[in-house]
Amino acid sequence: MNDWCAKARNRTEPPSAEVRKIDLGGPVRYSRVVFVRLGHIFLMLALLAATGGHWSVLQTVAWTNMLAHNLRTSSIEAALIKTFDGKNPCGLCKQISAGKQSEKKTAFPTLVKKLEFVSARPVFVFTAPTDFRFLPESTSILPELALQPPVPPPRAA
Repeated sequence: MNDWCAKARNRTEPPSAEVRKIDLGGPVRYSRVVFVRLGHIFLMLALLAATGGHWSVLQTVAWTNMLAHNLRTSSIEAALIKTFDGKNPCGLCKQISAGKQSEKKTAFPTLVKKLEFVSARPVFVFTAPTDFRFLPESTSILPELALQPPVPPPRAA
């Protein structure tokens, strides 16, 4: 690959249209796709952390480790029962439950406010204007509209 890069740097003639299309279109298009995918991954991780899903992920890891450990010494049925019965938690399970409890204690208390609704509706009344007058019927504006524009046109300031 380094030989190809060195040849590309030392090239004197312009690259062909096919090479130009690959060189210019490829990295730009793929970098855009990578940034979009990274954005989606970060969004999912943020949602997971905001909703407390990290505890579920950790609990799944703990159960998987417990199941693998229990399968070494017993049958699959006994290992499944021992893993999910809740009577034999591992150290990680105990830490997860302690973390959940401490998170619940430090959560902000929810304040329930009484909503107050105003029952009086504003009164809207249509009233006639007091200074209403009819405009005089004159055609004094029509001659001004019929004038020709000045020749030559005025210059912009």
